[in-house]
Amino acid sequence: MNRLTRIYTKTGDDGTTAVANNHRVSKISPLIEAIGTVDEANSAIGMATEYRNDIVERIQNDLFDLGADLAGSKSFEITDDRITYLENVIDDYNSYLKPLTSFVLPTGSLHNARTIVRRAERSVWMAIAIYEDDPDIQINQNIPKYLNRLSDLLFVMARYHNMNNEKLWNINRNDYKDGEKVKRKVDPNS
Repeated sequence: MNRLTRIYTKTGDDGTTAVANNHRVSKISPLIEAIGTVDEANSAIGMATEYRNDIVERIQNDLFDLGADLAGSKSFEITDDRITYLENVIDDYNSYLKPLTSFVLPTGSLHNARTIVRRAERSVWMAIAIYEDDPDIQINQNIPKYLNRLSDLLFVMARYHNMNNEKLWNINRNDYKDGEKVKRKVDPNS
C-alpha cells in the first residue's frame, strides 16, 4: 500500500512526472493525458452518487488500477476477467430494458460519465499509437477494451435508472418551419 505522507514533492515543477518505472515523461504527453482523463472519468462516476452501489465502487477501484496499469505498474493489471465482469453486469442490466428503437437523449450524471469514459478510451488509443515503438512505455491492450465496455455499462445503467422517463431521439419531428414565430415566451421565473 502506498502511504502519502506529503502531497507535494516539487519534482513535477519542471513539467514532467514519473510513471511506474520512474521514467520521466512530459505532463503534456499523450500518456499523461490518458491517465488524467481516466482520473476525470472516475471522478465523474463518483459524482453519480444517486447510483452508488457495489458495482460502482468496484468500477472506481478498477479505474485506479487501470491508471496504475497505464503508468506501467505490473501490480495492477487490467485482465480479461475484469472485462468479462463488465459484460456480465451489462447483460444483467440490459435484461430489464426494452429494445431501443432510436438513440437515447442523454440525461443525468451517468450519461455524462459515459462520455468522459469514451474520451478516456480515445486518449488511451492515441497513447497506444504514439508509444507503439517505445520500449519504455508499453500499454496493456485490455485497457481500451475495459473502457469501451465501461462506457457501454454506463449507458445501460443510465437507461435502467431512467427507464420511466427515457426520451428517445425523434427523427421525424417537424418543429422548425421557415419564418415561424416563437409561440411562447420564455418565462424568466422558470
